[in-house]
Amino acid sequence: MPRLLIVHHTASPSLHTLYEAVVAGATNPEIEGVEVVTRPALVAGAVEVLEADGYLLGTPANIGYMAGALKHFFDQIYYPCLEATRTRPYALYVHGNSDTGGAVRAVEAIATGLGWRRCQRPVEVLGTPTRADIEACWELGASVAAELAYAS
Repeated sequence: MPRLLIVHHTASPSLHTLYEAVVAGATNPEIEGVEVVTRPALVAGAVEVLEADGYLLGTPANIGYMAGALKHFFDQIYYPCLEATRTRPYALYVHGNSDTGGAVRAVEAIATGLGWRRCQRPVEVLGTPTRADIEACWELGASVAAELAYAS
């Protein structure tokens, strides 16, 4: 059974709302045959990354960059996972108060270095999440899970 690993740093109520929507989409009962595992960025490790078939990442945009917690995650898994996880799909959601571009670029640069394949456009949310933002996160979770379900 394919496994989707959701790695997140959920440091605010807005991020929690987006995270819940991503998980709800990924665990949609209409998508069968995918195990969804969620881990905070400060807890997730290389073994979980190696055991997963795809990744969904969530982070705030802090001072124009991804959260330090997500950077720590990447620092811990980069070399142990470098060769073994190439071409695996990943997607990203980011919340910021004024800008998310730097965080998106930083995550994409590291994911490119890992050889991961972006399978969906990042969901970038500014300020209080709207209904459309929440739906976009739900769709993101569902899309990544469906890709893993139908690829197996």
